[in-house]
Amino acid sequence: MPNDVKAIVSVVTLLAALAFAYWEATIGRAVPAWFVIGFAVFAVVAMWIFPEASVKKGDMPPKQR
Repeated sequence: MPNDVKAIVSVVTLLAALAFAYWEATIGRAVPAWFVIGFAVFAVVAMWIFPEASVKKGDMPPKQR
């Protein structure tokens, strides 16, 4: 995934998590709000650290006839 797409997905993920955590906190549920924030940060960091799965031409086994 290109870095600009990754950056946009990261920002959208963090904004959505902050909005959901704010909503959770306003109804008096602080623990799920912190869980949502923590999971969003974990997901964004994992997206940047771990490479995307892909298949290269040399990795595929030859077709069996």
